[in-house]
Amino acid sequence: MARVIFHVDMNSFYASVEQAYHPELKGKPIAIAGNPKERRGIIVTSSYEARAKGIYTTMNVAEALKTCPELIILPPDFPKYREASKAIFTILKSYTNLVEPVSIDEGYMDVTEVSKERHPLELAKEIQLRIFNELDLPCSIGIAPNKFLAKTASDMKKPMGITVLRKREVREKLWPLPVLKMHGIGESTAKKLHTLNIYTIGDLAKADERLLKQKLGKNGVRLIRRANGIDTREVDPNAIYDTKSVGNSTTLPYDIIEMKDIETTFLKLSEKVAERLEAKNLCGSTITIQIRDCHWKNQSKSKTVQNPIYLEKDIFREAMELFSKAWDGTPIRLLGVTVSNVIDKKHFAEQLSIFNFEQFAKEEPIYEIIHSMEKKFGKGIVQKGIDVKKKSYASKTSFSKDFFDDLIDK
Repeated sequence: MARVIFHVDMNSFYASVEQAYHPELKGKPIAIAGNPKERRGIIVTSSYEARAKGIYTTMNVAEALKTCPELIILPPDFPKYREASKAIFTILKSYTNLVEPVSIDEGYMDVTEVSKERHPLELAKEIQLRIFNELDLPCSIGIAPNKFLAKTASDMKKPMGITVLRKREVREKLWPLPVLKMHGIGESTAKKLHTLNIYTIGDLAKADERLLKQKLGKNGVRLIRRANGIDTREVDPNAIYDTKSVGNSTTLPYDIIEMKDIETTFLKLSEKVAERLEAKNLCGSTITIQIRDCHWKNQSKSKTVQNPIYLEKDIFREAMELFSKAWDGTPIRLLGVTVSNVIDKKHFAEQLSIFNFEQFAKEEPIYEIIHSMEKKFGKGIVQKGIDVKKKSYASKTSFSKDFFDDLIDK
């Protein structure tokens, strides 16, 4: 049976929330940015009035003020945005439990069942008006038979747009567009596709699947399917809690080149990543570092370790080892550390090796005592660790995976 999927995308979310809280800002060019005195001073988002004057996301604050001297710069207020987001998703969940948040300001709804009783367009208009009337926040909604087309549709008309995109319209509406316009394709992937003489979404839709799999791996096959309007992913309300990686990065106040500054930065990043892994009771087997130099050139290095890691000292050690192999001495603007391929610690069975055999040999007497106690008092009398409620180290910034804990059906 054909599905009816909505993609609800808030328009200029942070700026719109500020204008909702401060009506005197409505109709004025405003932008949300980090500290203008530091390197973090770039535009995070801006109102449509500011965009009309040439302001765009990632623009430097100084450049933005030159372009638009009357621009009102506001610091981000994430607790305020999180509260607004919870209110939005509460409205969405009043229509169906099949709501999948994908970020603080967008999410999917599977309204197939609801659409048996009400026309999807009527439903979308009601949702859009409720969010606007109750929260004073504008949104665009894409309506389609799958998630990819719904996401694409929601981008077609902003602000306050409602767009229907049917699979049969893909050839006419999407194929003539450049590949960079397709959701899921960034500049790097677009450049790779250009080397294969793939310039439009239509070129991609008709591309040789084997060639793209060879050049781009599984993602190449996925992109061909999406270009043909095919996407079988379901709307999964629990997907937001499926943590695949835990990372942290920081833009430095000034370019650094001294090793002690680099080590201090990696130590802080490793500490934050370790805290978040601990809070979620996770460990991971792949560690990745990100380096952005003073020329805005990005590079990353990854390593998969034999035994999953979660401790600060282990994350720091692996990060520094990767850094020593990757850095060419150019002054550094940003550093990041990510631990991925994460699993629950309860499911982690450390692999014996020549390097850790002695550790297990030392623990052998302990296992004998446990075995003896279990024989006397019963299986499971002694457990290796227990689950306790830990302090939350989840990000309190734009988005985090525990964001919707209070919206889960108990």
